[in-house]
Order: sequence, then structure tokens, then C-alpha cells
Amino acid sequence: MSIHSSATGSLVIHSARIVDRGEIVEDGWVRFADGEIVGRGTGTTWEPADETIDAAELAGPGAVLTPGFVDIHGHGGAGAAFDDGVEAIRTGRALHRAHGTTRAVISLVTAPLDDLARSVATIADLMETDADILGIHLEGPFLDPAHHGAHEPSLLRAPAADDVARLLEAGRGTVRQVTIAPELPGGLDAIRQIVAAGSAAAVGHTSADATMAVAAFEAGASILTHAFNAMPGIHHRAPGPVLAAAADHRVILEAIADNVHLDPHVIKLIFDSAPGRVALITDAMAAAGSADGHYDLGAVSVTVENGVARADDTGSIAGSTLTQDVALRQAVDAGAVLPEAVRALTETPARAIGRDAVLGSLRAGMTADAVLLDAELRVARVWVGPRLR
Repeated sequence: MSIHSSATGSLVIHSARIVDRGEIVEDGWVRFADGEIVGRGTGTTWEPADETIDAAELAGPGAVLTPGFVDIHGHGGAGAAFDDGVEAIRTGRALHRAHGTTRAVISLVTAPLDDLARSVATIADLMETDADILGIHLEGPFLDPAHHGAHEPSLLRAPAADDVARLLEAGRGTVRQVTIAPELPGGLDAIRQIVAAGSAAAVGHTSADATMAVAAFEAGASILTHAFNAMPGIHHRAPGPVLAAAADHRVILEAIADNVHLDPHVIKLIFDSAPGRVALITDAMAAAGSADGHYDLGAVSVTVENGVARADDTGSIAGSTLTQDVALRQAVDAGAVLPEAVRALTETPARAIGRDAVLGSLRAGMTADAVLLDAELRVARVWVGPRLR
């Protein structure tokens, strides 16, 4: 697989099955010009371009062209953890970019507040130079200790307004989402504060029942962090936060389609329960694209065995070793139809963080991020556009 810039000149990619916005267009072509999508059609109706690529020749019969993948929740890859600074972020992003993730939000695990504020400010600075970084996701410290997962329990805290404000201000408008347990003291007020600052509030790592989850969504929360994981499940007399989220058309449900966090039947259930509102995330930690062994996830020591990451002290699943191309294949294998699985990697996550006006589709006017896959949905080539307007 190879990665190319689409920021200069003109390019036509033709003879592809275009999968975009819930539809499949056979024998399609897309035209890029200076980093933007400027045209689309079928057959041989394109105008000459500086470069012309036959998708079927490059990726084989049945080649599929999709928008670039968007990951709104990931922690690292290629042996590097995003918590460890600029070079670690670039190392991890290179790995995921090669697997089709053209843009990503950088997720940070729970850490002391001073450390988090510094990390947030560093990533805000990095966004000035690294166009593929969409912003920051704070997965902690405002989490329920009973559902801490791979977060260090001693560092968790209730969301005091000053602490929330400090982290948001450190990001200078780049904090895209904050995961929060709404039942914590001040939780609903914190959700309102996060949303008022222009960020998405996400319900997760929580003991919330359905009633509390509904209250969080009414307060403005619009994402469910890795559905089913680190929260109550579904019981016929206690439906919990997953069904509350599925019933609310304002809410997007994150899903980790690695067949570890979610059984394939449950992956299919999420797609069926919330059509058009599933965001396939990686929740990847440093071991994605790297070897089994021992890793650190923030303050938590993790062992990866057979590609499954677990915290050493509790045995809890500690992120994944997933890439988004694998998530696509496994979602389809679980029964999601291809257009909806692609939507969950493109349009929906872009919408979750308010970037769907420029990302997540191959229609004219969008940023020229694209992924070419073969008929088995393996990545053949990736194009990344310029810095977002």
C-alpha cells in the first residue's frame, strides 16, 4: 500500500466501485484538483487530468474507492502511544494512515491534570503543522471508578467546572470530544459546559442507567464511547445506556469491530439498532501494527498476547490492536452491508466531531481524502488532501 498527497495538480481515478454516503456507484470516477474533489461520474466521461489512475488495474477487478477513513478514538500504533508526545503521535499516525485512516482525533488516557493540560497544548500546537490531526479526545479523567477499564483509578475525578475549563482552554478550540460519566457529581453540568465550548460530550466509562443516559443526552451529549464496553449492558428490565443511545437520533454510537470488544452478532446489532449513527473506531493502543508484549497505556501497564491487550493488574481489555481497514472487513463479515460499514468509517465519525462539511464523502467540494481497496477490502492506495479549511 502507498500514501499519496492530493494537494497539488489534478487526478482522475476511474473504473472503481465508488462507495459513499450509503450508496454504491459502479464503474465510477472521481476527479481531484489541488486537494479538493471537483467532479464525479461514471464510465469514460472525465476530462483529461495531470494524472489518471485505473482503479481496476491498480487494485484488481472489483476495486472499491471510498472517502478517507476518520478515527475519532485511538491511542497509538506502531509501538508508539499518543500520550508520549509529538514523535510518538507521528509514528502512530503513519501506521494508521497506511491502513486508510487519513484523519484522526488523538485520544489521551487519564493522567494528572497538569500532564493532561500540557499534552493538550502540545497537540494543539502540532495541528498547526500536521494536517491529518483533527483534534483531541479526552478519555478521562472524568470517569466512573467502577468502570475504569485501562484508566488508573487513583487519577479519576469528578468534573469540577474549573478543571473542565482548564483542559478545554489548553486546547484552544481543538478538543473535539470529552468522555464523561454523567452520574458523577457535576456530570450533567459538565456536559453542558463541554458542549457550550464547541466540543462533543461523550457518555462512557459509566454506571449510568437508561434514565441517567437520557438525561445526559438531553444535556447535550451526542456520542456513546465504545458502546457496550465500560458500561452496563442490556437487560430486559434495565436497558442501560446503549439502548438509550440507540433510541436517540441525535447520538452516534462508537463501536470497536475487533471481535474482542464486541462479538460479531453484537456488531450487527449496533448497525441494525442505530442505522447511520455508528462510528467504527479503533481505540488502538501502541501495539496496533506492532508485536505482542508489554506496553504502557498512560499510567497502566498492559500485556498484549495474540493481539489482545489487557491491563496487567485487572485483566481488563486495554484498548485494541485494530486498524480501520480491518474494522471494515470485520463489520462486513458480521453482516453490515458495505455502504453502511463505509459510512461508519467516513461520514458518521466526521459528523460526530462537526467536520462533515469537508470530510467523509467523495462529493464535489469535499477534501480529497480517499482510499482505494481491492475486492477483499485490503488497502491498495491512500490519498490525503491538504490542511482543512
